[in-house]
Amino acid sequence: MDFVELAPMVLPDPPAPGSAQAARVALGEQLFKDPVLSDSGHIACESCHNRRLGWSDGLPRSFGHGRAEGRRNAPSLYAASTRDALFWDGRAASLEEQAIGPLTAPEEMAVRDLEEMVARVEAKAPYLTLFGEAFGEEEVTLDAITQALASFERQLDRQSDLDRFLSGKPDALSDPAVQGLHLFRTKARCANCHFGPTLSDGRFHNLGLSYFGRRFEDLGRYEVTGVSEDAGRFLTPSLRHVARSAPYMHNGLFPSLSGVVALYNGGGGASHARDEKTSDRPLFGAAKTSSPHLRPLALSQDERAALVAFLNAL
Repeated sequence: MDFVELAPMVLPDPPAPGSAQAARVALGEQLFKDPVLSDSGHIACESCHNRRLGWSDGLPRSFGHGRAEGRRNAPSLYAASTRDALFWDGRAASLEEQAIGPLTAPEEMAVRDLEEMVARVEAKAPYLTLFGEAFGEEEVTLDAITQALASFERQLDRQSDLDRFLSGKPDALSDPAVQGLHLFRTKARCANCHFGPTLSDGRFHNLGLSYFGRRFEDLGRYEVTGVSEDAGRFLTPSLRHVARSAPYMHNGLFPSLSGVVALYNGGGGASHARDEKTSDRPLFGAAKTSSPHLRPLALSQDERAALVAFLNAL
């Protein structure tokens, strides 16, 4: 995505009461909360995407089926409806496609037979009636389930203090946050990758956090494309409501925004080999090649504090 200036998010209009779309959103919300979608009957979408935790789960990496811990942090769903790529590695192109991922992942909802899952939903009252109201036919299908979930998720974003500020309400941001806004666009270089209404460029970048050859090794986008240059690259997350969805980064290893700012202030992370055997691995050179946008920033303590104040307003 080419750079565009910061702008308030245009939120979708709520569906008209009594409309099929309103019924579809209501159905999606009920399915989102219902563990009937999981193999165990104990895990719902809401388990890892909680409204009160910024549509994430507050954990570094989520727990799923059999208390298995996943590899990655559960992304917030704010602004998810605006994305052309979803998941940290961008392997899904729509919310409908994305829904299949956690449903079938063995360490998440662990559905082994999607047709069996559909039958479970169909057998549970009052879903047949709700699907009829939403789609015109009292029939439960996988396509209808993913459409309903996506319809609900497209209604989740809310106005932020930055939206209000950019809409002409100068008191919406504190003085430190205004200073942080200036730093965000200039010295701190954040707007190189976080811009426009969604506060994301929709691209993939290597921040030096692949942990190549170490416990938390994750090659990110490379696992989808097989292109060596993608080793260690991850999708730029939207920063909308970012203060609500700690911890941060694809592995959830940063518990606070101040820690994230410190990472960027130092010029990003570094993928170092533990030994010669690791450094000889074919992807080591690509994995340790950080984004050219990264460089040490020399932000003062007060500047870092102002930047965090701005991030809290997003």
